[in-house]
Amino acid sequence: MDGTTVSEEGAASGMGGAMRMSRRVMNLAHFLTQNARRHSERTGFVWGDRSWTWREIDAGVSQLAAALAARGIVKGDRILVHSKNCDEMFWSMFAAFRLGAVWVPTNFRLMPDEVAYLATASGAKAFLCHSDFPEHAAAVKAASPALGFTWRIADGSLGEKSVSEAIAAHAGARVDNAGVEYDDPCWFFFTSGTTGRSKAAVLTHGQMAFVVTNHLADLMPGTTEHDASLVVAPLSHGAGIHQLVQSARGAKTILLPSERFDVNEAFRLIETHRVSNLFTVPTILKLMVENPAIDHYDHSSLRYVIYAGAPMYREDQKAALKKLGHVLVQYFGLGEVTGNITVLPPALHHPEDGPQTRIGTCGFERTGMQVSIQDDQGRELKPFETGEICVIGPAVFAGYFDNPEANAKAFRDGWFRTGDLGHMDKEGFVYITGRASDMYISGGSNIYPREVEEKILTHPAIGEVAVLGVPDPVWGEVGVAVCVPREGASPVTELELAGYLATKMPRYKMPKRFFFWEALPKSGYGKIPKRLVRDELEARGLLDLTTKQTG
Repeated sequence: MDGTTVSEEGAASGMGGAMRMSRRVMNLAHFLTQNARRHSERTGFVWGDRSWTWREIDAGVSQLAAALAARGIVKGDRILVHSKNCDEMFWSMFAAFRLGAVWVPTNFRLMPDEVAYLATASGAKAFLCHSDFPEHAAAVKAASPALGFTWRIADGSLGEKSVSEAIAAHAGARVDNAGVEYDDPCWFFFTSGTTGRSKAAVLTHGQMAFVVTNHLADLMPGTTEHDASLVVAPLSHGAGIHQLVQSARGAKTILLPSERFDVNEAFRLIETHRVSNLFTVPTILKLMVENPAIDHYDHSSLRYVIYAGAPMYREDQKAALKKLGHVLVQYFGLGEVTGNITVLPPALHHPEDGPQTRIGTCGFERTGMQVSIQDDQGRELKPFETGEICVIGPAVFAGYFDNPEANAKAFRDGWFRTGDLGHMDKEGFVYITGRASDMYISGGSNIYPREVEEKILTHPAIGEVAVLGVPDPVWGEVGVAVCVPREGASPVTELELAGYLATKMPRYKMPKRFFFWEALPKSGYGKIPKRLVRDELEARGLLDLTTKQTG
């Protein structure tokens, strides 16, 4: 970030130019130190048929930190990690923290050239790469001549050595947690890159300590070492944040045995380990709820099923509540705010529509955070007026690494601009209308795909849908809806669906065309990016058909 974080600049200006006082904070790796003391022989991590106690985890992290230090890694250096979920990936996070280095995880589903870009963009000094990705290792090495070394995760042949060999070579080593200050970076959280290149959001030790505390207060209160959490998403992003929170309380983390999401296996693990919480996205939760396995295993131990990353459609909410009970927790929060904008707790997830049900809300402000709905000039709007959702508070990141242009666009008068559109009611509940980039204008009227999608999903034959705007010579833009039929439902035609919706929405909001696909394209995080849907429409040659009426 040009050597200075946003928060450092603010601190300096706030003290009239006086020298900034040191703000020493806890190193996040101290969570392991605490667990090794208090819960030494309690299981902290399970993967397949293997398990590790907190003492073993803490020791392994120290040995890995010692090995990295022996190869020259020091405080502030970036460690790029490209791996499927596994034990050594989890260790690498805490090893980086312990040294005061920066953990830079990637989504393992990225292509080699994308990971190579992340290596150069982050200025990585070391690369820990899963052995299943030799092309990625080669691409990173070619793109980053200054890269110090590459070690492999799991069995294989790439790199200098394996992480397990590095750990074994430093058996018995003990590395103390490096001293860190509030603004010292600990994690480069790469955005999913919905537009253009991914950007590295700088997360710091002080910020993340607040995030952990906030998650425990607002998302899963009462979590202790007696709890257990199942991981169903890549640890590189939101699931990694969630597991850091579990570690803060000494709760056990259970990984799926492979990167393939198996609903039956997920429910088996929930029953076996008496899993009490999990973090996921609406599309994955929908798969779990609609799978027969949900009726074959005991999931009564679940207390918090937390979903984020995208709003959950009302019909899917009701189905999940019917099957799982009052355990749903929704939060809204970008990587840049580390999941800390709003929360909708279990008590406000109503199974039936009624006067007490706020349909479409993502909840109210998180503890210690403030939300403002603003117009293009930064003026706060009145209740129910649609604008950009902006946020301030200790969970907001320090800015994008080495990207002053992106920082200038992301912040206005101290507020972080999420790029999401929405409104707030008189009681402070926030409603997301959609991404600013998703909104389209048809005949001079703003159309927000989210509300159209909600209406379409009330049809019993539709399981998933994506609505987006496409160019039109008459109206400027018109909407198209790409629908996925619900499994086992009777098929519905384009004209039948349009007729069904005719009484549910104004004519100007009605999509011009309805397409029916077997599946919608999804990102590596289980989301449905509109850009991927648009690309698929173009690849199928459907964009030039959108203005033609169907017979």
